Amino acid sequence: MDPGRAAGLANDLGDERALIAVSAKSNRSKSDQDPSKWMPPAEGDRCTYIAQWVAVKTRWGLSVDPSEEDALAENATRCANVQVKIQLAR
Repeated sequence: MDPGRAAGLANDLGDERALIAVSAKSNRSKSDQDPSKWMPPAEGDRCTYIAQWVAVKTRWGLSVDPSEEDALAENATRCANVQVKIQLAR
C-alpha cells in the first residue's frame, strides 16, 4: 500500500467504523492483532466487530489471510444475517 493510501486508512474520517475510541486497556489487549488472534471479550460485541472489520477491509481493498478468514467465518456463524453498506475509499 502506498504511503498516501496508508495515511488515508489510518486517518479515515469518512466511515465511522474505521476509528473507534476504546479504553487504553482494550487497545493494549487487542494491539495489532487480527480476528484470528483477538475478538472482543463480550460475546455480544463480536458480530458488530466482525461487520466493522469486513467493512473496513472492503472499503480499502485490503486482503484477508486464511487464518483471519477462518476466524471471521467461524464467528460469523453466530450472527444473524447482517447487511453491511460500504462506500469504497478513493
